[in-house]
Amino acid sequence: MKENVEMFPKARIPYGTWGSSFFPAWQTSALAEVNIGQFAGEAMNRILGIRKVPASELQYLIIGSTVPWHWKFWNAPLVASCLGRRIAGFHVEQACATGLQAVLLAGAEVQAGSNDVVGVLAFDRTSDSPVGVFPERRAYQRTMAISHVWDNFGFDPATAMMVTAGNAARKHRLDRNEVDDIAFCRYQQYFAAKASGFLDRLLVPLDVLNVQGRLLGRIDADLGVRKLTLDSVRQMRELDACVTTGTQTHASDGMSTLLVASPEKARELSSRPEIVIQFVAKSEVRTHPSLMPEAPTLAVQRLLDRIGFTLADVAVIKSHNPFAINDAIFSKVMKYDWSKMNRTGCSLVWGHPQGPTLTRLLIEGLEEAVDLGGGHVLLFGCAAGDVGIAALFRVTEGGASK
Repeated sequence: MKENVEMFPKARIPYGTWGSSFFPAWQTSALAEVNIGQFAGEAMNRILGIRKVPASELQYLIIGSTVPWHWKFWNAPLVASCLGRRIAGFHVEQACATGLQAVLLAGAEVQAGSNDVVGVLAFDRTSDSPVGVFPERRAYQRTMAISHVWDNFGFDPATAMMVTAGNAARKHRLDRNEVDDIAFCRYQQYFAAKASGFLDRLLVPLDVLNVQGRLLGRIDADLGVRKLTLDSVRQMRELDACVTTGTQTHASDGMSTLLVASPEKARELSSRPEIVIQFVAKSEVRTHPSLMPEAPTLAVQRLLDRIGFTLADVAVIKSHNPFAINDAIFSKVMKYDWSKMNRTGCSLVWGHPQGPTLTRLLIEGLEEAVDLGGGHVLLFGCAAGDVGIAALFRVTEGGASK
C-alpha cells in the first residue's frame, strides 16, 4: 500500500454534518406529491439544524438529481433559497453515479480554493416522473412522448438494463443459488443494522407539508422493504439469468446531504473534530455493451492498481448493487467474501432513487469506518451506459488509520 495517497489534500468531509431521509419506495409516501427540489432544500436545512451546523456557514451548493422536477431550470440557486441561503451553485447528473460525482466535485471546489464550505445535496423522486415530448426530425415518428424514469430504464445504448444483468450473469457463469444467497444476506444485514440503531444515526424522519403548511405525511421508514426468507427468494420466478424480483432493487424517492470543507472549517463544523475524512482516489470505466453489472468491478480494479492498494488495505466496502449479480461478479473476480461487504445496508434492499443513492451509501460507509476506529472506505457502483465508478476515502481518528 502506498502511503499518503490523497486526491484533494485541501478538502475534508466534516464528520457528523451529514444526514439522509429514508427512501420510501415509489408511490408509497407523501414524497410522491411534492416538488422534490423544494423538499430536499428544506430537508437539508432541517438536517443541518439537527447537526448544529448553521446554514450561514454554507458558501456554495452542488446538487445532484436525474429526474426532472418543477423549476429545475433554476437549479442550485433555487434549492439554496429553499434552505434559507442565497448562494451560488450548480447541478450535476450522471444517472446512478450522480450522488458520488456531486461529492467529488465538491472536493474539487474546495481543493481549488474557490470556497471553504460546500454543501452537497442529492435527491430524486421517481414517483410520477414527468413525461417529455421530443421532436425527432430524423425519425419516421416525428414526435415521441417519453416517460423519464420508465422509458429510460427500459432503454440502454445497447439494450434494456435487466438484460445487461442477465448477460453479465451468463458471461461470468454465476450460480443462481449463490445470487439468491447474496440477496438474502443483504436483507439480513439491513435489518441487523436497523435493529442495532445504526441507521438512526444517519436517517432523519422528515415531515412533508402541503402548500398550506398542513401535514401530508411523515417520511420515517424505508417503505417497501420487507423481510424475506431464503426459501421465498429461491422460489421466485427467474426473469433473466439469476434475476428475480428478490435479487434486484426497486425505485424509490429521497434525499441525502453532506458537507465538504477545508481542513480548518471541517474541524470547526464537525461534532468530533478529531476524526479526519480525506479523499484518496477515484476511477471510472465503461465496459462492453450490455454488461453494466461488471463495470463497477473493473473500476475498482483500475483504482486499486493505480494507487497500489489491495482489498486487504480497505476496512469498509459499500456497493451500489441494483442487482445482486453486481456483488456476485465483484466477489468472483476480486476473490472477496461477499458477506464482508455492505454490512450496514445497501441499495439492493432500501431502494434506488438514483440521485442520492451513492450519497447515502457513502454516509453509511463513513459512519461504519468511524465505528471501527478508522480505515479506508471503498465505494463503487454502476451507472447507465455500462459505466462503473469507484472512489476511496480515508477515515482517521486520533491519527490511527487501517
